[in-house]
Order: sequence, then C-alpha cells, then structure tokens
Amino acid sequence: MSNIFYAPGEQHAAKVNDLFGAIARRYDLLNDLQSFGLHRRWKRQVVRLAAGKPGDRVLDVCCGTGDLALAMAERGLDVIGLDFSRAMLEVAKKRRQKKPGDPNPKFIEGDAHQIPFPDASFDVITVGYGLRNLTSWETGLAEMNRVAKRGARLVVLDFGKPANRVWRRFYFAHLRMIVPLLGLIFCSNARAYAYILESLKHYPAQNGVASKMQDLKLTNVRIINLLGGAMAINYGEKPGQPEVQSCAIHGRLPP
Repeated sequence: MSNIFYAPGEQHAAKVNDLFGAIARRYDLLNDLQSFGLHRRWKRQVVRLAAGKPGDRVLDVCCGTGDLALAMAERGLDVIGLDFSRAMLEVAKKRRQKKPGDPNPKFIEGDAHQIPFPDASFDVITVGYGLRNLTSWETGLAEMNRVAKRGARLVVLDFGKPANRVWRRFYFAHLRMIVPLLGLIFCSNARAYAYILESLKHYPAQNGVASKMQDLKLTNVRIINLLGGAMAINYGEKPGQPEVQSCAIHGRLPP
C-alpha cells in the first residue's frame, strides 16, 4: 500500500492503532491546524443534532481524545466514550480530570465492531472522524444501530468527498500535500497524516453512509455537507416513537 498506516483486512486495526498511538499527544493541535479550527464548529453542530436532554444515555463511538463526549456531558447527558486506542483514551481521561469529582463522561476501551452493550441501550449514538478508520465501517454502523433505542439519533461526522470536481481536486491536493507537511512539522510524522487521504480513497463518504443508514431502516436520513462536501454529517433515527421528537429533522437545529 502507499501508506504504512493503511492496510486492508486483518491488519487494518493494528495499523490504525499504531497510527493513533503515534499521534495521540498532538492530535488535538493538528486537528486545529489542518481544519483552521473549524472542526470545533462542526462538532458543536453534531452535539446540536444529537438533541440530547439531561439524563439521556449517549455513546460516543471512536471517541478519541473526547471532544464530543465532553461537550455532550456538559449538557447533562450521561455519556460513555468508547475507543480501542489506549493512547487516545489516556488523553481523553486527562482532559476529564480537569473537572475533579465528575466521572461523566466515562471512557472505556472497546471495539466498535463489537460494542460491549446490549441492544437498545442508548438514546444518542455519535461518531466523529472514526467510522472511516474501522476495518468494516458497515459493521460499525450496524453496531451503532443495534445499541440504539427506538427513536434514538445516530450522528456521524467525517471527511467527505465533494461533488464538485474542481473543489474535490483542490481539497484532495490539500490532503496530499499540506496536511502531511503539518504532520511532519508538528508531529514529526508526515505519513500519519498522509493516511487521511489514503483512507478516504477506500471510504464511500457521505453518500455511502446515507445509503447504509437507509439499508438499516433508519428514518429521517439526511446529509449535511460542510465546506462544499469536504466534510459531512450523516444523520438518521432509529424507527420508533422517542419521548421527544427532534426538531433537527425539520431543517432547524435545537438550541
């Protein structure tokens, strides 16, 4: 393969684990640099779309350093962050320690392909920049659906593939040249950030995720394109009657 951190099949998980072990310490800094800080805005939009209310049970899959989990916990939600990278979880737990005595969110080590919770356990399931990194993103999404309660919201944020060819070429050039350069300068590891483009080549992005959500019989499935589709949020709901209907499906976001 063209990148040492990308491998298909059985080796994929080990390679991705190596990747995040290498970049965990500088992960948040590089996110700010490569997105010009915009990832923070996009994650706030994920939290708003999740439309959780105090006491709701939330699972943040592939939680990484805990941005989404911590943001939802601040809203009074009962949050569990799941990740298979110990290095990333260590950073997340240190960030939580800035709030002494507050165990929320809880961070646990686990596999997104086999989520360690019973069926219908959560009111909200999110994943930010993680689905693309799974050995089987389809299995990961199906597992998210399995642990979702009736009426639960599933929200996915990840890199996208712009429909406009000119913008897509410019965007891919940015991922191919600028992002690895930032990785070299600030993380001493250009290959770790060249992985983003390599993984995106093998990922169907927003349209593929939306199609899979429909296959899983999710309702109110929609795509929110960001930066002309360079990033995207996929949204869907588990069929059933939730306690409170989300206003997000009507084209407006809750406060």
